[in-house]
Amino acid sequence: MAFRSEVVHCYEELATSIASMLVLARAKEWGRLPALEERCAAMVERLRAIEPFETLDSMQVEHVLDLLERIRSDQAEVSGLIKPQIEDLIGRMGYLTQQKNLGRAYGPPH
Repeated sequence: MAFRSEVVHCYEELATSIASMLVLARAKEWGRLPALEERCAAMVERLRAIEPFETLDSMQVEHVLDLLERIRSDQAEVSGLIKPQIEDLIGRMGYLTQQKNLGRAYGPPH
């Protein structure tokens, strides 16, 4: 029986968190994404710290590769759902900046 790997556990947690982000992005629950993003970042940092020191057996490597494929796929879909929201936000911020500059130049609207 294989030993319990912290590296595998971190990849499982990362995959679960990104899958949760995908569910939230599909539901347009944008406000709940940052907490999961922070969790993902913490998992990535933990993996950077521990991965070089742990050797996985062939079954664990295969499991991690499967998880990585799932992570990539889910992350790509999350990015595709978030990108239009970010572009809309940037557009709105540009509009507000333009209105602020006009207000400075010509005074407040009557």
